[in-house]
Amino acid sequence: MGPAAARMTSPAAPEQRLLDLYRLMRRIRAFEDAAEVASQGGVAAWGLAASAQPARVRGPLHLSTGQEAVAAGVCIHLEREDLLTSTHRGHGHTLAKGADTTRMMCELFGRASGYNQGKGGSMHIADFSVGMLGANGVVAAGIPIATGAAHALVIRRLPHLVACFFGDGAANRGPFLEGLNWAQVYRLPVLFVCEDNRISATTPTGTMTAGDGVSARAQSLAIPAVRVDGNDVEAVDAAARRAVAEIRAGGGPRLIHAVTYRFKGHVSVDPGTYRDAAEVQAALADDPLVLARSKLLARGVAASRIDAVDAEARAEIECALAAADAAPWPDAAAAYEDVQSTGAGVWR
Repeated sequence: MGPAAARMTSPAAPEQRLLDLYRLMRRIRAFEDAAEVASQGGVAAWGLAASAQPARVRGPLHLSTGQEAVAAGVCIHLEREDLLTSTHRGHGHTLAKGADTTRMMCELFGRASGYNQGKGGSMHIADFSVGMLGANGVVAAGIPIATGAAHALVIRRLPHLVACFFGDGAANRGPFLEGLNWAQVYRLPVLFVCEDNRISATTPTGTMTAGDGVSARAQSLAIPAVRVDGNDVEAVDAAARRAVAEIRAGGGPRLIHAVTYRFKGHVSVDPGTYRDAAEVQAALADDPLVLARSKLLARGVAASRIDAVDAEARAEIECALAAADAAPWPDAAAAYEDVQSTGAGVWR
């Protein structure tokens, strides 16, 4: 069942709420589009001068283009002190949790002013100041990290929760069952969010997944789970509102199974030609940004207001690109920092 068929009825968000969600999705899309172009070497469209280097983005770049509604609809409910773990496709989650676009772009460009001093790249961005514990290059690895972080919150008697994003492919790896089981046994404050884009790297997930999938597996552990259209930001918003309220009330873990679609290939230089062209075109017609814009127009929001949001997002990312392009490279000696702490400052 595709996103359009899976769309659930949700209460209409107030006009400003939907506009706020649209603004966040547009910022994520602008960041992803700019990073994609920079990774392919062509940045003229984003206002940067030509470079002798073939690409400004260092290392693999996994885009979440098309999945913006999941990050926006969930993270709008998170407080700054709440924690978050992400995936190798985590730019949207990181932005939605409050990270700075310039420091993120600097990290992608491998510059010293990036979140990890240019040494982590796209798959390892973290910003503890906003509770973002990190993207992760290992599929499903964020699940036990989130569960452990939630257990630490309970031990420390802190009134926060952890949002844990993972993909549909992660549900077929051991950490999924282990993490959800531990969270339910100890009634931990974790919101598990499956971004089901229906493909694991280059393989359709349905052909690799037994049974009724992520929601059924969570329910088998007595974890309440809901399946929503991950392209309808209002549906995600409504589901997250309920789940977060129940978690904060001490109800234990919850799971949101958001069915969405990844518009791009596995990485930014992957044309994704292994996908059925008709399927891709159908998915593009269900673009979460287009759906949200249509709703805003239908509710009387002037096109000029929406266009202003689009322009604001583009201007922000253009500034981030320019800053990253001008930022200094890390010093070579920094390669030996942040590698291992023995307690005495001595490398072993």
